[in-house]
Amino acid sequence: MQAFIYQAQSARVIFGSGTGGQLADEAARLGLKRLLILCTPGQTALAERAREWAGERAVGVFAGATMHTPVDVTERALVAVRDLHADGVVSIGGGSTIGLGKAIALRTDLPQIVLPTTYAGSEMTPILGETKDGRKTTQRSPKILPETVIYDVDLSRSLSPRISALSAFNAIAHAVEALYAPDTNPVISLMAEEGIRTLVATLPRLIEFPDDPAIRSGMLYGAWLCSCCLGSTTMGLHHKLCHTLGGAFDLPHAETHTVVLPYVMEFNAPAIPDAMARLSAAMNTGDPVNSLLALGRLCRVPAALKDIGMPEEGIGRAVRQLLENPYVNPRPLDAAVLTELLERAWSGAGSRTSG
Repeated sequence: MQAFIYQAQSARVIFGSGTGGQLADEAARLGLKRLLILCTPGQTALAERAREWAGERAVGVFAGATMHTPVDVTERALVAVRDLHADGVVSIGGGSTIGLGKAIALRTDLPQIVLPTTYAGSEMTPILGETKDGRKTTQRSPKILPETVIYDVDLSRSLSPRISALSAFNAIAHAVEALYAPDTNPVISLMAEEGIRTLVATLPRLIEFPDDPAIRSGMLYGAWLCSCCLGSTTMGLHHKLCHTLGGAFDLPHAETHTVVLPYVMEFNAPAIPDAMARLSAAMNTGDPVNSLLALGRLCRVPAALKDIGMPEEGIGRAVRQLLENPYVNPRPLDAAVLTELLERAWSGAGSRTSG
């Protein structure tokens, strides 16, 4: 067997239905007595549920979390942390809220408890993407990884089928890139294959039966596995490209991942035969790219960057930003190939082998 290094993440995971009720116990286990609860402006009802679960340990709610974790929002949240003398943060919601909790932890080293409501997977990574002046930068630190993640299947049951599908495609992207990351290993490959297999098999059932708790449990399990992969490997072209587009044009995060993934997969495919073989096995198909595009059509998710707000004239700007910060990718990158890739993703051209 090929030599490898595997570094397990130290986050504690609690998984099940009704597990949100364990929030106060987890806070006590961590020695936390003054919790600041974080959410987006549209999820204050969720924050109030978390406040009830936390009981007397909750000292306030900051409901200003925003997509792409703008630095100015983090600075406002830090004022609330100081004013309330918070000794820990609780993030309840999706990637926007979890990102804010991570940004606070990076600056203060306060413990985090996360209750995810989507399948995006940010909660299992020591990675933070922050936006300032139209640029999204990514950093990795042990401070960023949450101490406890409480997966409560009941919190995901209110997600619409469309948002659920978008979030699941985002999760699948984590596992896909982990299969060909330069620091991948057999443990991560197993988790990636199982995560992809679970999500791809469960998504069509979710569209038909969105309220089924067993289906929701399977989705959350698959998403957890995929997020573990992202937290343990180096990101490649797909994630760098999505971060660049999101920061530069304020594109919706999950939609961007959903649109871009098949194009990056197809571009890298000639250089990653082993990863493509694993994808074929996980997805039960001989053509992972077209199967992923077909799954997207079934789920009625966006198929082109132009449909989610990306201006065509922004392609050149995105390419320049991508090339300013070189990173590892299985195939060499230059302005010409990146431009072509983005033009195809912008128009929703589909696979070169479709039909």
